[in-house]
Amino acid sequence: MNVVRIVFMGTPDFAVASLEALLVHGYEVCAVVTAPDRPAGRGRKLSTSAVKDYALAKKLPVLQPVNLKDPAFHEQLRKLNANLFIIVAFRMLPEGVWQMPELGTFNLHASLLPQYRGAAPINHTIMNGETRGGVTTFFLRHEIDTGNIIFRRETDIRPDETAGEYHDRLMQLGAGLVVDTTEAIRQGRVLTSNQEKFLRPGEVLKPAPKINKEDCRIDWNRYASEVYNFIRGLSPYPGAFTEITLPGGREIYLKIFRAQVLDCHCVKQAGSIISDYRTYLNICCKDACLSILELQQPGKRRMPVKDFLLGLNFNGL
Repeated sequence: MNVVRIVFMGTPDFAVASLEALLVHGYEVCAVVTAPDRPAGRGRKLSTSAVKDYALAKKLPVLQPVNLKDPAFHEQLRKLNANLFIIVAFRMLPEGVWQMPELGTFNLHASLLPQYRGAAPINHTIMNGETRGGVTTFFLRHEIDTGNIIFRRETDIRPDETAGEYHDRLMQLGAGLVVDTTEAIRQGRVLTSNQEKFLRPGEVLKPAPKINKEDCRIDWNRYASEVYNFIRGLSPYPGAFTEITLPGGREIYLKIFRAQVLDCHCVKQAGSIISDYRTYLNICCKDACLSILELQQPGKRRMPVKDFLLGLNFNGL
């Protein structure tokens, strides 16, 4: 059996669960690599990553390179004498880094590879209405998210599950898989598989690229089921948005976090509003309406639709 010395690389909350699981199971993490502190919020105060906060609380050494190709950073890594690098929700590594450890570098990805390669697998999985998902560990190679698969772990996806809820479940599922992968590597019993072996005949690859703000705009001309999945796939972050026009012509920008497909046949133009402006707000799609359940205006809190409608004060309608 190998003695494993780990360098863990990650940034957001999703990665903290895996780091914690490794420590709970007694693995030696000799350093943590995470993103540099960045200005955030209105006061532009320096904000630290979730992984850094956790690592410092556990008194682990923390490295925060600005440039992952910096020779000085590479030298720091070599001096740690680690023989396994573990990556969870981190930046793309240069080859000179991921080839460094003797036992290799593996990544945890929040999809069942080879499906949903890319920066936003959780969002795209939900947006596409998938009923099964999961997590994958794989050894890194040059092309992103294409390395040989070590393990995959599957889970059902509820039809009403949001990206945030799915994220939290995968975070824990992935943490367990990271521990299992590390132990298999320690015992020298890893047999990897080419990703193409997991593709069924005729199966089309679905990518998961980074989601930009304009990608979050709701297209009401789509089927109601598609819009419903789009909304839950972007909830709570970054949030699906739309503009609605109120009686009197006032336009309001809204983020929508929860909705429900109504059993109806909508004959109005897509994007039309059906509402009493007191208790319900429905918006027409291509074939049916969506009942909006939870939303947010800029600068205000997230709220149930009834609270939003009461705030409009359209008592005369």
